[in-house]
Amino acid sequence: MPHGFSRHDHTACISTALARAEAACDASGAQFTPARRRTLEILLEEHRALGAYEVLDRLRVEGLGSQPPVAYRALDFLVKQGLAHRIERLNAFVACTHGTGDHVPAFFICDTCEAVAESVLDPTLGALASNAQEANFSISQVVVEARGTCGTCQSTQA
Repeated sequence: MPHGFSRHDHTACISTALARAEAACDASGAQFTPARRRTLEILLEEHRALGAYEVLDRLRVEGLGSQPPVAYRALDFLVKQGLAHRIERLNAFVACTHGTGDHVPAFFICDTCEAVAESVLDPTLGALASNAQEANFSISQVVVEARGTCGTCQSTQA
């Protein structure tokens, strides 16, 4: 089950993701600055998507920047490094829960509590790749966003 909807040790979840991010940045030579690190921590604090201005508000309070480019640059860096994803429909960002590297993410977004869980699709893309091939189309990126109600919210609504 994707982390966003399952009970788990959230402190360990955050520390594992931060350690993975530091190692990935060290390996690639990318600078994991305090503002970038804190931005990732902010995204990891809750399993829901946050807008750039929500991130900026938190960075501002902590003295890490008060202008929108600070948040946008940090979020752009995290997305390029594979440490975060942009949820197009929500115009928001979520920390990657599957580490870095190439994968095809699928997001389950709860309409009630706004939790976001990330899953990974089969990298061959099955029918989608087949349909693209028939249409003579080369896929460069796929992001799947599904909206609905998580199990916790379903049980409280019943």
